[in-house]
Amino acid sequence: MSVPVLTFFNNKGGVGKTSLVFHLAWMFAEMGKRVVAIDLDPQANLTSAFLPEEALEELWEPRLPPKPGTTIFRCIQPLTKVGDILQPVVQTIQSRLHLVPGDLALAGFEDQLSGAWTDAMGSTQDNLFRPFRLLTSFWQVAQMAAQQTDAELILADVGPNLGAINRSALIGSDHVVIPLAADLFSLQGLRNLGPTLSAWRTDWKKRVANWEHPDFDLPEGLMKAEGYILMQHMERLSRAVKAYKKWADRIPSTYRETVTGQLKGLQSSNANDGNCLARLKHYRSLVPMAQEVRKPIFHLNSADGAIGNHAQAVRDAWSDFKALAVAIEAKIEQV
Repeated sequence: MSVPVLTFFNNKGGVGKTSLVFHLAWMFAEMGKRVVAIDLDPQANLTSAFLPEEALEELWEPRLPPKPGTTIFRCIQPLTKVGDILQPVVQTIQSRLHLVPGDLALAGFEDQLSGAWTDAMGSTQDNLFRPFRLLTSFWQVAQMAAQQTDAELILADVGPNLGAINRSALIGSDHVVIPLAADLFSLQGLRNLGPTLSAWRTDWKKRVANWEHPDFDLPEGLMKAEGYILMQHMERLSRAVKAYKKWADRIPSTYRETVTGQLKGLQSSNANDGNCLARLKHYRSLVPMAQEVRKPIFHLNSADGAIGNHAQAVRDAWSDFKALAVAIEAKIEQV
């Protein structure tokens, strides 16, 4: 039985997606879950968040020829020739948290995935092994990593686009959470994202149906949207800032119409919108401290400089991310 994959996805950059994956991976592990985080963004920012510079240099610029399977790209690189997927060499962050590192070379895999998407609809059953192996390679590696570490949940970070790499990442996803900023760009992006997820879901079902007797397990491509997270939430005297509120108030109905397919005309605010998993503050003052010591912001202590008001912000961040993790857990565990 496969381990569920939860992907954080938005085709707009700069909304804090990678930070969310990083912090929730830590929080789920703190809650007792065994977690694998997989970095499927060619920019590899999640890997940079987890690993110190010395480890990154050894990973990406080794003195000796690189070991097989040490990054997501090196796991799937043999597929670009005549080989098969390699077992990942996972990085242990702590006893219940592991990482499949990203790789900037992953960007070069885009064209092969685009071709495989077309080839998967071929009429000759004998020629379907390779395109399906390519298209599901991210999911296969994630499941291998989960099996190695006895993980219960896989968290995936992807880049901010609607390209072939993300399509392959999403067909291997059971659950999708959408981070959003309260601005016009996020609203417009949401209008593209919902129909794209629906189209990918439908197109993947057609391809799976086309291969009558698959030679290996395939992901279901559920891509079930579990809700959205409103990022960089701003308040003044416990009231939303006017510019923020203007766009935040439009997100619930846009999400329902474009992502869940519900009818227009339903009214709700973020306060009682069942699709809104959380409204997260930016915690700007804590971010530089956390990045320097490569910790989640809710693990900062006085030795890291979190004193006075910062110490209270750390406690608030822990409460916020704990509540978000519990909300997500409740969603993905629904039968």
